[in-house]
Formats: sequence, C-alpha cells, structure tokens
Amino acid sequence: MKHVTIIGIPKALGSTVSIPLEMLSAANDIARARKEIDRIILIDLVSVADIKIKLSGGLTIECTKLLKQIKQTDLVFIPGIWGSPRARTKKYPELPKWLKSQHNNGALLCGIATGTHFIAEAGLLNGKAATTHWRFFDQFQQLFPEIKLQRKRFITCVDDIYCTGSVNAARDIMLHFVELLFGESIANEISRHFSHELKRSYESLLLTKDQQSTHHDEEIIKVQEWLQDHYQEPINISKVASKFQMSVRSLNRRFKLAANTPPLQYLQELRITHAKSLLKQSNLAVSEVADKVGYQDASYFTGVFKKLNAVTPNEYRRLVRNKLFIAETNQQSIR
Repeated sequence: MKHVTIIGIPKALGSTVSIPLEMLSAANDIARARKEIDRIILIDLVSVADIKIKLSGGLTIECTKLLKQIKQTDLVFIPGIWGSPRARTKKYPELPKWLKSQHNNGALLCGIATGTHFIAEAGLLNGKAATTHWRFFDQFQQLFPEIKLQRKRFITCVDDIYCTGSVNAARDIMLHFVELLFGESIANEISRHFSHELKRSYESLLLTKDQQSTHHDEEIIKVQEWLQDHYQEPINISKVASKFQMSVRSLNRRFKLAANTPPLQYLQELRITHAKSLLKQSNLAVSEVADKVGYQDASYFTGVFKKLNAVTPNEYRRLVRNKLFIAETNQQSIR
C-alpha cells in the first residue's frame, strides 16, 4: 500500500493542506466503491509541531502523527506558508532534514507555492529547475542562487521533486498524482468533482506559450513563434524543418529537448487551446471551430480534443457556459 504524507505547519495556507487531503481521500472513496482495493492508499496528516496546529486564518486542525513518527513514505506534500516562508524554515529545521532523508529513500516531493522553500533548504534543488510563489521570487533567488528559478512556470518537475507556483497549480498537479496513484479512470472522475471545467494534466502547464522564455534554443523559439502565428494552416513538419534549415530528426530532437514535447504535440495543444477559447466565447459549430484551428476533419478534431481534455467539444462548451452563467448570476446578486 502506498503511503502519502501531507505536512501540517503552523500558519500554512489551509487550502494547500486540504486540496491534497480532499482529492486523495475522494480518490480512495471511489476506489473502495469500485472495489479496487489494491489502489487504496494510506494518508497521514503529519505535524512538524504539536498534533493540533493553527493554520492561516485561525483554522485549527488535528494531525494524525508527528513528523518523527514517519519513518518511510512514498509521496510528500509541503504546504505554502502565509507570510515569510523564511521564518518557518528557520523555526522548523528538522523538516528539510527529514525531506532529504525521505527523498534519498525514494519518496516523491511536492512543494506547494512557498512550501518549495523547505525543499530548497534541504539542498535538494541545487542545480535544478524550480518555482515558487511570485511574491517571493527575489527572496528565493537570493537565498538559493544555485537553483534555476523558473519565473514563468507554474509547475516544475525534476528528479521526482515537484514545485508549484500557486494554489491553483496545486489543484492541477493533484490530478497528475491521482492518475499516478489510482489510474486514469479515477483521475477523470476526480477531475469532474474538483476541477472547474475539465481534466488538465500537469504537463499542460509545463508547455504554455510562456515556455519560450524558459529555454535558450533561439532557433526553437523561432519555430514556436512561427507555429503560434500559423497554427490555423495545414502544417507539414518536414516543411517546417526545411524552413528553419534543419532535418526533421534534428527539429524533433531539439524541440523536445528545449520544450519538453515534440513539435507536433506542441502544435496540437496550441490548436486545442485556441479551440477552447472559441467554444467558450462563440456560437460556432464544432466543425467551424475545428476548421478555424487547423483541423479539416471535425471528427478527428473531436477525438483529439477528448483525448487531451477528457470531454468532447460540446461537453466542454456546456461546462464552461454553465460556469459563466453561474458566475454572472452571482455577480448580479452581489450588486
């Protein structure tokens, strides 16, 4: 049975503790209901101080164990802190030491927002890419100059260490962990319960348009920019390679090395992102949306869309339109 540790720290943001706890607990419930007993995991809410701790906002929670009681675990979540994370890392020096020991024994680590500071304090991110909450970018860079801070990425992952830059990104990355622990089917169900519109894998956040600022292959940046400007057109990768004076093999190799994805997948995700915007904001038929983002075959477009988002284009449109309607209604009532 896999074991997951969710760290509780005084003055932690409650959402950064509750999101992993609630999503994993819900996945456990679904696994039990489906009688998939082998997928059930053990979850411990672990305190670095007393069993009862007060989180940001005055919320008091009761943890199940103390840090020293956890000898081995498979996955650890470190919450974000309200206020200066530096003060917390100084107050609880035993946590970075424990994290280093667990990671050396094979545990995956996930720092949520400023929780990344505890992993950095352990020296586990030296020479590696990482991110944290934007408010503490400069402080983080100054404290840990050996870390390759990614200011334009909401999620990073290197050597089984995950970092998120916001609470919203934590919810996205949790879908990845649910899929990792419970499989795609349960992850899709969790997505429908917890995500505001549809399943998004953590990889999608690593491959946003801003990624061109986080690598230094200038030729691949030019390819990315060209794809962003011409995604509506029929695109042949061999012609793209020729345009930028590369072989197809070289283009694929360099693109994947720089952007963490092959060029065709990058193009596909680019098209689907624009399709989502059209589905949300226009009344175009699905076939018209497909054509506007570069797909002549509407059924093929639907298949690609569902593969990436776990819902069809029409289902997506209903979901986001309903969300907009609810939001607008609430705004009117507030006025």
